[in-house]
Amino acid sequence: MSKRRYSGVEETRKQLPSLLEDAQAGKCTVITKRGKPCAAIVPVDSLPESSPRPSLLTLRGSGAGLWGDDAEAWVDRLRDEW
Repeated sequence: MSKRRYSGVEETRKQLPSLLEDAQAGKCTVITKRGKPCAAIVPVDSLPESSPRPSLLTLRGSGAGLWGDDAEAWVDRLRDEW
């Protein structure tokens, strides 16, 4: 990847189409807010490959027994504390 370019928020708003073209050409632009880097426009190919996240549905039912034999009574006791 070539040298980074820095762009302020206002400049980025005005030049977004050309910054996107630069990203397609392999150039990275760091967006600054009040002089501090806060985001970047980078080529998609430079992002690390990520594996799909596992579904939360696989956790379904994994809390069996977490609240003891009588979960309803346990929750009632917790409500009484408040």
